[in-house]
Amino acid sequence: MKLDTILSQEYVGKYQCIWPNRTILDYLNDAIEKDPDKIAIIDKKSRFTYKELGKLVDRIALGLLNIGLGKGDVISFQLPNWNEFIILHYAVTRIGAISNPLIPIYRDREIGYMVEMAESKMIVVPDSFRGFYYPAMIERLSHKWPSLEHIYVIGDEVPNGMKSFSSLLEEPWEERMDSSILDEIIHDPNDVTEIIFTSGTTGSPKGVMHTHNTLCVSTNYWIDHLHLTSDDVLFMASTFAHQTGFGYGVRLPTHFGGTGVYQDVWNPNEFIEWIEKEKITFTAGATPFLQDMIQMEGIETYNLNSFRVFVALGAPIPRQLVKEAAEKVRFKILSGWGQTEDGLVTLTRLEDSAEKLTNTDGVPFPEMELKVVNFEGKICAPNEEGDLLARGPALFVGYLKRIDDTIAEHKDGWFITGDRAIMDEEGYIRISGRNKDIIIRGGENIPVAYVENVLYEHPDISSVQVIAVPDVRLQEKACACISVRPGKSPITMESLKKFLYEKGLAKQYWPEQLEIMDDFPRTPSGKIQKFRLREMINEKIQDKI
Repeated sequence: MKLDTILSQEYVGKYQCIWPNRTILDYLNDAIEKDPDKIAIIDKKSRFTYKELGKLVDRIALGLLNIGLGKGDVISFQLPNWNEFIILHYAVTRIGAISNPLIPIYRDREIGYMVEMAESKMIVVPDSFRGFYYPAMIERLSHKWPSLEHIYVIGDEVPNGMKSFSSLLEEPWEERMDSSILDEIIHDPNDVTEIIFTSGTTGSPKGVMHTHNTLCVSTNYWIDHLHLTSDDVLFMASTFAHQTGFGYGVRLPTHFGGTGVYQDVWNPNEFIEWIEKEKITFTAGATPFLQDMIQMEGIETYNLNSFRVFVALGAPIPRQLVKEAAEKVRFKILSGWGQTEDGLVTLTRLEDSAEKLTNTDGVPFPEMELKVVNFEGKICAPNEEGDLLARGPALFVGYLKRIDDTIAEHKDGWFITGDRAIMDEEGYIRISGRNKDIIIRGGENIPVAYVENVLYEHPDISSVQVIAVPDVRLQEKACACISVRPGKSPITMESLKKFLYEKGLAKQYWPEQLEIMDDFPRTPSGKIQKFRLREMINEKIQDKI
């Protein structure tokens, strides 16, 4: 598959001296050489030293070569935050293939589209996770994927026609194959190494392409900013198939030669216990995770002396929560902003005041540039709201098979983020709104147009608008405002859920509130005024409180 990117000679030349010009394998080799017996990765089931991790990576890589996979092939994996995810990603990278992480909550509709679009040669899934049996979904969809050659399952329930992942993991390929073949594979730091799908704002999800360089430079920013050393221990509960989990959960510990501790289902009590047990020093996660932790009963009684930083992302940090944290715990809280297309771009500083923490989303990392412009494209004055544009070495290199869309979302070399923002005199930004139609529910993006398109397939719906409504814990959740066709049966929340289940839409995308309406607020020309609709529904909610 040919990948069209924006990596022109001029573009590469601009960032060549800024990019590390390394791959994750270089950092892994450094860590193995420096401290082979140091614990690298820990989940509920297993733990591995760097030396053990390196051997497993090579073993899986040889196994992938043995079944006919190689450089440039796309390998999809829809896995929870398990050690197998990390081993597989590094092994995929080892043979020069491309990793395509898929979020575990995705179902038939999303997975069917993404694996087909990526032309994946192989997919790896768990047998079951959180009550969902993945092989049955893959069986339903596999006939739509002409490129797919291999299906591997982690777990005990492996249907006929699929293979057990343990057959790759436990087979001593190094005794049957010459391991030196791996060292002959050439890795260009500007090769695409990841395709990760982001929420589509106008319909289908878009495959964001990142190279070794764009990922590695983004990850390295954290090391200086948080003063990380090989003594640090990261905790990650954000799913590995989000860019936060992938770049800073899977890959970051290897960059600084430290340890990663992973949780597959968020549980604040378990997190606190792991801080004590594993001497965790920092984490990154959605703001509701921070809230759950701070408000956990008896948190003051735990030994959290090792823990020093919580990076809260995806939603503003309530001032009251910061005040509560100051009374109960001693670690620092940082806030930041980023996207799948450019990783984390801004972060507050360790020395920043509570004012900066609660009222801003931080300052850009070195070499990452932001500007706020008005509708005419002119730079806004300090503290004036406008459209947020970004550029820099961590920016993605294109949308998969959508080079025209990639170009359309750039203006004079700047990426149009779709966010509205305010920048103060010191360069700190505050996200103030969105031009792109996305709801952020507890750090999880809900692609509005995508959900609306599914709802329009309902035979009884004449018109639908999905909007954000406020939520105390999650910040936002989705509300479906629906007009029913004349003469059709009323639509209830239960019947709507049944319809979305049958359509195979990820449950986290389902609206959690339903409003039946005769019509919507419109402009004189008939266009629906979504901003006015939001105001109407929010006023209605307030009246009920």
